[in-house]
Amino acid sequence: MLSIKREFYAYLDRLDLITILLPYSYNNGHSSFFKLVHGEQEWSLPILETITLHNQKKYVCKSEYSPEFGKSFLVKDEKGHTTDLQIGAVIRTQEFDEMFYYPGDDLGAIIHQNETRFKVWAPTATKVSLKLKNPKTNEVSKIPLARHEKGVWSTTVLENVEGHYYTYLVCVNLQWQETIDPYARSVTMNSEWGCVIDSANAKVDLHPLPSLPSPTDAIIYELHVRDFSIHKESGMKHKGKYLAFTEKNSEPLKGKSTGMNYLKELGITHVELLPVNDFAGVLDENPNKQYNWGYNPLYFQSPEGSYSTNPADPYKRIMELKQLISSLHQEGLRVILDVVFNHVYIREESSFEKLVPGYFFRHDVNGLPSNGTGVGNDFGSERLMARKFIVDSIEYWLTEYGIDGFRFDLMGILDVETMNEVKRKVEEIKPQAIIIGEGWDLNTPLPPELKANIKNASKLKGIGQFNDRFRDWIKGSTFNLYDRGFALGHGQMEHKAGYVLMGSIGLKKDEKGIFLAPTQSVNYVESHDNYTLWDKTLACIEEENWGRKHHKLATAMVLMAQGIPFLHAGQEFFRTKKGVENSYNAPDDINQLDWEKRVIHHENIEYIKGLISIRKSHGALRFSIPDFIHKHLQFGSPMEKLVTLHYKNVKEFGSWNELFLLCYAGNDATSISLPSGSQFGVLADGERANVNPMYYTEGNSLKVEPVSLYICVR
Repeated sequence: MLSIKREFYAYLDRLDLITILLPYSYNNGHSSFFKLVHGEQEWSLPILETITLHNQKKYVCKSEYSPEFGKSFLVKDEKGHTTDLQIGAVIRTQEFDEMFYYPGDDLGAIIHQNETRFKVWAPTATKVSLKLKNPKTNEVSKIPLARHEKGVWSTTVLENVEGHYYTYLVCVNLQWQETIDPYARSVTMNSEWGCVIDSANAKVDLHPLPSLPSPTDAIIYELHVRDFSIHKESGMKHKGKYLAFTEKNSEPLKGKSTGMNYLKELGITHVELLPVNDFAGVLDENPNKQYNWGYNPLYFQSPEGSYSTNPADPYKRIMELKQLISSLHQEGLRVILDVVFNHVYIREESSFEKLVPGYFFRHDVNGLPSNGTGVGNDFGSERLMARKFIVDSIEYWLTEYGIDGFRFDLMGILDVETMNEVKRKVEEIKPQAIIIGEGWDLNTPLPPELKANIKNASKLKGIGQFNDRFRDWIKGSTFNLYDRGFALGHGQMEHKAGYVLMGSIGLKKDEKGIFLAPTQSVNYVESHDNYTLWDKTLACIEEENWGRKHHKLATAMVLMAQGIPFLHAGQEFFRTKKGVENSYNAPDDINQLDWEKRVIHHENIEYIKGLISIRKSHGALRFSIPDFIHKHLQFGSPMEKLVTLHYKNVKEFGSWNELFLLCYAGNDATSISLPSGSQFGVLADGERANVNPMYYTEGNSLKVEPVSLYICVR
């Protein structure tokens, strides 16, 4: 490490602006002039402004000469003392962004026959070296990198070093840092080194599936890799591992299917996996000692090691994750990845901050890191190389792992242009792959019109957003345990329920909705976050039999609403987390899928399977075009706690010309009038659901049982 006595400080804050801070303890904070120095050359720095601060004096100086990045410069004061010129806020200027944007597709470690090329983007570094370790001999070598245009550093090792471990040593502002390559395709045990990977030696037949015609054809099932199999009665041998998904004939429990057989039978179309990229919070060598959802991202292109049968082998985690994907594809199930590009685990320890300090993260007006994510940092997606990293990573997961869609965690932190660029890249590689995200309006220093949140849904065509109005109006407020929505028996919610059942595009054609189209509305009442629906229901409705009825109604409304239905794994058998609201690091006893409940609540699962079959059977239940909804659907609310949707002239979309959907949250049986005409066949009532009529109505009325959903057809 280079050392220099810093009696005062100097920062390059714009290409033509240098800020100098003189503590009062040094020359009373005074200097009548400053000069920029490089070698034998000197340039005057005219003082534009002097600002008196609490313990130092701030000088804002004009620089006629733009210091060249990658070289060391000094600033000299009137006493002839010097300090190093540090890279300051200049890295967050548009000029810097445009000057150093690198469009190449070759960052990382890439093997070319008998040589290996390493490239890393570090425009503010003055020196970069490669630290390369041979895992067979433990020999470590250090190789200097050469600087090229756009701030890219590279070196070529004249041999194939597949399987070698590597890090980068980077000198910025006279400080040396060691870091793993953010483009590393795999890492070693507990993320200590990056690993040189040859993708040609990590091939698995992924059995790719065609994309569905519309996102509204999807039925998404959110699942954590470890939760899926860790239960003692799961019937799977590879408990908590990727390979549990490859067990096609897991042992049944009391005659009922488990594992992959269960997923296939359920009828879902997409399994959405909580983060599977490398994350902090679980030790690779002893994963059962800790638990984590995976929202502590470390390396975005490397699979998590704790789910691998051998995390010490950087190839194993790749191969086993691919085998998971392949296995799901073979069963006709598509895979959505939950991706966390809004923040990193610890900003100061991240590769991004070590390589280019201050660039990849947003800062507030005081120059401090912003915290809209609530975890100490917000990723600056609007910066060109930050945006490029996100898009490059999405491309990698699509092409190398055959992924079918992405769920963006805290998407509201990201910017509109980045998400649209992601959409363009996805369409280029896998048209109609699903993109959804959490579009919450978060307090991050980005202009409101640029945030990729629900308020800007009109700027994010083809990108779905989690519909918090659906969640709260049907279930009740997520943030007030005892608040009830329509399905939990809250009266005077009929129009709100109808609004979200019709895709949240407005009850009438001329009414502005939250979304442009139902393809943007991800309808849900439960996810990994917050209380499970069953835990909330029990808090609101203490009698379990009534609670199950309300729970069934809420879940059924998710499946029968216009938009994209989203289920949390186990929701169909009343999943509980024993009252734990935020189980991100709670033990397996809280988070695991309890397969014994799958047996106990078999009848409810059959009901959900029936509803899924009904949804799939008729295109009118999953319109993608908003005009079709307004043309063919009529909303009604004949009494409190009851809403109806009447589908007319829909023969072209399925086998029935007319459908009548009824949602009733009242506690007393009632009778309602049906649309005039011939008798209706009943596909679903409060207890059963079948794609074929179970019975037929008599006359023009329907007896409606308490807390139930009916689907009638003719």
